Amino acid sequence: MKISGQVLFFKQAAWSAVLLALFLIISCATNQPIREPAMEQVPQGEEKYIDELTMLLMKKTEKDYPPGQTLRAAHPKQHGCVKAEFIVEPDLPEYLRVGVFKEPRSYQAWIRFSNGAPKVQPDSARDVRGMAIKLMGVGGEKLLEDEKEEVTQDFLLISHPVLPVGNVEDFLKLTDAAINGGLFWFLANPFDSHLRELGIAFQALKRHADLLQIPYWSTTPYLFGPGRAVKYFAKPCTQPAGKTPKSHDDNYLREAMKRKLAREEASFDFMVQFQTDPGKMPIEDARINWDESMSPFVKVATIRIPPQDFDSPGQMDFSESLSFTPWHSLPEHKPLGGINRARKHLYRALSIFRHERNGAERMEPKTPQ
Repeated sequence: MKISGQVLFFKQAAWSAVLLALFLIISCATNQPIREPAMEQVPQGEEKYIDELTMLLMKKTEKDYPPGQTLRAAHPKQHGCVKAEFIVEPDLPEYLRVGVFKEPRSYQAWIRFSNGAPKVQPDSARDVRGMAIKLMGVGGEKLLEDEKEEVTQDFLLISHPVLPVGNVEDFLKLTDAAINGGLFWFLANPFDSHLRELGIAFQALKRHADLLQIPYWSTTPYLFGPGRAVKYFAKPCTQPAGKTPKSHDDNYLREAMKRKLAREEASFDFMVQFQTDPGKMPIEDARINWDESMSPFVKVATIRIPPQDFDSPGQMDFSESLSFTPWHSLPEHKPLGGINRARKHLYRALSIFRHERNGAERMEPKTPQ
């Protein structure tokens, strides 16, 4: 009996090993992520930092712009807001059928391209570029308490995979230093050095030749259904443009986009990258790039920007009236991490402040006009 029991034990162990191996093989074959909890860890004092950051940026905005001409505190220079289609891939595997990707369908969208600098400057300056996507016709209750019935979903991306600050406290310190003249001490303080942040900023600030031919990342994570976290990525479907022209005007990026969209369409692959290792792919540190060798990006949609004329005065004004925030979202795509928690309050407060100073109505469009 003893020998038979040992044989039975080893048979069961062997079958367990075989089943585990099959599970791993199937998971890898379908790119299905090993599910890890998308856990947030809110540090003490974060709400206070968010309030201070909001007041700091409101005061700066009030100082920088007169009433009636107030621009955004971040990404104030727009190159244009274009009409687009956001086409969910057909035949997605079950684990990717979440939220706006639940069914194969096409959403009408607005996409605002911008420079990231807090002041309007020539396009030849090294900068981070922004791609803010607003889907229309998105049903379901949304996250913001007073906008639950809105029918939009926003995705905010920039031209670098990470941010120079990882949490709200450092975001506040950096913003305060940049506004009040203590930037060198913030970066080089031997008791609280931020040389790593300096390195990230140096890598992120670049010159670009064509906004429709560079990649964009979300930098921060988001839920993708219960218990799973992803980052987003928009990959251009054409080869990168050449070097920036040696002689150009201050708005050459808009002019390049106008020339391209006057004759042909542009497109991007919209992709997700799953968190598979919470230690190496953290939720609360936006400075950390999630390693693609650990979790490759998976395509879930195509962004198609048809040929068009987008820079009429009416459309440029319309773009300025729009507000973008990652919290224009279904619960299935809830923003995660400290930077996103700050955005919830910060973007809303600054949007209301900007529109009130301009005597303008905040808009959430239903369909491209």
